[in-house]
Amino acid sequence: MAVVSSALVINHQQASAAGTSGSTFAALTVVGDTTLGGVHAGTPGTGNQVRPETDHSPQIPNANVKNLPAPPTTNPNPAGRAVTVINQGEKGFNGLSHADQRNAGTGDYVNTQFSLEPPDQGLCVGQGFVMESVNNALAVYSTKGTLLSGPTANSQFFQLAPEIIRTTGVAGPFISDPKCIYDYQTQRWFMTELEQDNGANPGATGRSFQLIAVSQTSNPTGTWTIFKFDTTDDGLNGTPSNPGCPCFGDQPLIGADSNGFYITTNEFGDGFNGAQVYAVAKQKLADAALHASSLPLVVHIDAGPALLPFGGTSYSLQPDVRSPGDHDGDDSDNQAAEHGIEYFMSALQFGNPGYEVLDNRIAIWGLINTRSLNSSTPSLSLQVKVIGSETYGEPNNMNQKDGNKPLATQLGEPLEQIQSNDDRMNQVVFAQGNLWGALNTIIGDGTRTGIAFFKVRPTWSHGTLNAHMVKQDYIAVAGNNVAYPSVAVTSGDQGVIAFTLVGPNYYPSAAYIRVDDRGIFGKVHVAGAGAGPDDGFTGYVSEGGNGAGRWGDYSAGVAAPDGTVWVANEYIPNTPRTLLANWGTFITHVATNTDD
Repeated sequence: MAVVSSALVINHQQASAAGTSGSTFAALTVVGDTTLGGVHAGTPGTGNQVRPETDHSPQIPNANVKNLPAPPTTNPNPAGRAVTVINQGEKGFNGLSHADQRNAGTGDYVNTQFSLEPPDQGLCVGQGFVMESVNNALAVYSTKGTLLSGPTANSQFFQLAPEIIRTTGVAGPFISDPKCIYDYQTQRWFMTELEQDNGANPGATGRSFQLIAVSQTSNPTGTWTIFKFDTTDDGLNGTPSNPGCPCFGDQPLIGADSNGFYITTNEFGDGFNGAQVYAVAKQKLADAALHASSLPLVVHIDAGPALLPFGGTSYSLQPDVRSPGDHDGDDSDNQAAEHGIEYFMSALQFGNPGYEVLDNRIAIWGLINTRSLNSSTPSLSLQVKVIGSETYGEPNNMNQKDGNKPLATQLGEPLEQIQSNDDRMNQVVFAQGNLWGALNTIIGDGTRTGIAFFKVRPTWSHGTLNAHMVKQDYIAVAGNNVAYPSVAVTSGDQGVIAFTLVGPNYYPSAAYIRVDDRGIFGKVHVAGAGAGPDDGFTGYVSEGGNGAGRWGDYSAGVAAPDGTVWVANEYIPNTPRTLLANWGTFITHVATNTDD
């Protein structure tokens, strides 16, 4: 059933949608220059301090809303797809692991890393390099999988205090949720991470920041420039005064169009303020990385209230990432008429009565006049359109195949389940005028997790955003789970959806399925077969868990100019583990012009 709505508009000067606060300008500052350094073998650390990443639920219903459409009442129950280990046109290699993350760091950063779960997958590819970042380490590889730089501690890369000085017990700032892209227009690498400067280290400010690193050349092993801006939003340091703040911007998501670089966050303080959108001129940011120009303004739009009429506060707006060679594509007329557009997608399952588990709507967002970011007076406007979709809903924890579990055995606990988090929108790609996205969903009797896929066509009429569903489908494997999808699509409308495959028949594995302009097709391909169950500290009661270990929180995928795609997923490798965790990542290179 299609849900028809008027497009809500949020303008940078004043809010024309009820309950929104418009936008402000954030001040960008330079932290300094940095590099990843050379290849580091890593020094095995001592001490078992952990810092689990808290999963903040952004699903806040609006109890005052009335006259919502009738909610769906039946879980989706898609047929299971066949699974294969025959992967024609695919190659892959092990990426960063928990052992790499825990032991990263050189000099003053040796043995200063917490044990962290989940990894939060970052991946970007270009100029013959593959860069990967996780919580909290990063590395650069050749396209053949040869390690060229790292693993480097993210705190060291961003020139922050170490995560913990074990001789004194002094903890540094909390950093999390790395993301990266290689931009083919500027030929620069962009990496982001959130920072809560709440450590006990000297100089800690108690404030929250968004970190941005931009390479000075097209080579990620060279010099980068680090920037940051304040996201505390308590009315100090040039920030707006938002309700319940001081706040921090959780799970920053990134994208780019021809004009801008975009970051969205979920803002938490005493409560949840919803999605925040940040926009900065992309070329100006790249120029500033060379210290050859002034710093660009960061436009900040509070998008939180925009979906209140539809049941709740907006959350997890996924900015689109453009396929190489397709920054405008079939949308060029709209891009010209609206002076540049960046699109976003988000889910709507807020948890209202009747919608506690399921929903059948998604939101399409359009940020227009992005060309103005290149001026001294940026003026942006954000619109949202809610459309009907296939049913999706909040998934439950996932069961996994039993096996060797030394940590569980040592703690005297049963094997943990794996968390599937929630049904927020995952990575979004814009190719050939369409938005491609996917999310986790409950399926069947509620004991399994599947994936809901959406392909949406945004359109414009007299300056107003519209959208319609082009394709939608599900991914499921009978008796098992698939979760944490990322879509990677080329400018030729060919690609894959990558995800984790796990269940009674599979250890946590890196998998993918093919997709093109016709939709999802073929079998589920196991690219990196899991070698055992997830046996990490976050799932065990003795370590502060609740019986289900953290996983994800997201995978990553990117299209390359040669028509191939790269994807990266968490899985359990057959490599040395640490006492507290055994997760790893697998990076897969897939040719899209082969038959399945």
